[in-house]
Amino acid sequence: MFGRKEKDPVSADMDKQDPVPRYDGNYDDAPELVTCPSNTTESKLLTRIDLHVIPFLCIMYLLAFLDRVNIANANVFGLSEDLDLLQNNRYNTALVIFFVPYILLEIPSNILLKKMKPRVWLSICMFGFGLVTMLQGFVQNYAGLLVTRFFLGVFETGMFPGAFYLIGMWYRRHEAQKRYSFFFSSTTLAGAFGGLLASAIGKMDGLQGYRGWRWIFILEGLLTVLFSFAFFFLLPNFPEEVKWLSEEERAYVKARLQIDQGRSGRERPIKLRDVGNVFKDPKILVGGFMYFGLIVPAYGYAYFSPSIIQGYGYSPIQTQLHSVPPWAAAFAFSMTVAWFSDKLKHRFVFTMFPICVSIVGFGILITVHDNRSLQYGALFLVAMGAYTAMPVIVCWFNMNLGGHHRRAVGSAWQIGFGNIGGIIAVYSFVPSDAPKYIQGYSICIGFVCLSALSCCLYFVMCSLANRKRSKSVRDVGLTEYEKTELGDMNPDYRYQL
Repeated sequence: MFGRKEKDPVSADMDKQDPVPRYDGNYDDAPELVTCPSNTTESKLLTRIDLHVIPFLCIMYLLAFLDRVNIANANVFGLSEDLDLLQNNRYNTALVIFFVPYILLEIPSNILLKKMKPRVWLSICMFGFGLVTMLQGFVQNYAGLLVTRFFLGVFETGMFPGAFYLIGMWYRRHEAQKRYSFFFSSTTLAGAFGGLLASAIGKMDGLQGYRGWRWIFILEGLLTVLFSFAFFFLLPNFPEEVKWLSEEERAYVKARLQIDQGRSGRERPIKLRDVGNVFKDPKILVGGFMYFGLIVPAYGYAYFSPSIIQGYGYSPIQTQLHSVPPWAAAFAFSMTVAWFSDKLKHRFVFTMFPICVSIVGFGILITVHDNRSLQYGALFLVAMGAYTAMPVIVCWFNMNLGGHHRRAVGSAWQIGFGNIGGIIAVYSFVPSDAPKYIQGYSICIGFVCLSALSCCLYFVMCSLANRKRSKSVRDVGLTEYEKTELGDMNPDYRYQL
């Protein structure tokens, strides 16, 4: 337990802060104990927050995901042939090397994001991966491609967990899923947008002596670089730091979030011991496997769906255009599920249903090989299932982490560990297995089932923790500092199911 001797200098200030009315119970069902500032209403304030937080993060991640997976579009236009990637699975290795820094640097990146202002750190990273994407358009050999893909992973490492961490510090738990899913749908929009953009850019083949695949990297990277300058001023910070809210509004936002999730501890630095303490909670490890299981089919689809569709006999331009509808369907399905999940204040069922949809899609792809229309329809189910379940899982896990230090480390762990699945996905779909890809589809089904089992285990663990806390003595005499240190391990905290 945390005793008086262990208090940081900041703890005294935290205990002196004006207390928000305490609610000892399930925070999701907490009464409205704070009053909205007189010059606005809660719905209007939420709309302002939405407009300042979500659109810019969505555009940022759309560009990040686009720059990450546009290599699949470039490959349709001759990347592998020009750089001699057809031997020894070189193309797959070029995809894998991205994940090495991307996995290892997630937690350090989130710590830096908290230490620096989010808009500063994220815009720096944005400029970096945009520049590296441009450089991919000028590489002349396999070694050059490996170097650029590695540094692309370095600069993109903070985008996804950083944005999820930041969104989670703005919204109450029953408000978060729609925002998480809309943000996550940047990936589906990037997939759709990338197909359309690649089909147009591909027509520039030969312009200024550059192949069409080079123009895909150059123009899409340049677009990101230009946005990064504007986003230095437009990306949001944490609620305690923004200037577009009045002091009264900032206090209200902080208070309503505290009732829902406990104190955030924004003023408290993250220390090395915090990282170790977070991993003492077995739910953290399970949360990583929930996401890990879905990364394999998600990246398998993102990186290889253009090749799969091209195997149905379409031309390069037709392939890019046919890649758009499944992404669009995934966006619509994801937002529908998110709306019901927030409405019912429940997550578990809304992870399992899309997971089942994805399994059905892979089942069709494994068993049907002579019906192009049915195979193409199965790709819709795969995209809809995987890219709908993933944001629900991430939201469920992240919003059950209390406080800045536990959420910063926990969210980065989940995304970092989960992306090991990207390495597995890349080597699951190899050219020698085309066009049936039986091995790849079978591996994907196995990992989707792993995600489903992990979700069931996490649900049971959260349910048992809530039940145990409800039966235990309520007032254990913890100070506000000690409650902040414990985060969601605080006996008053209740996990969302």
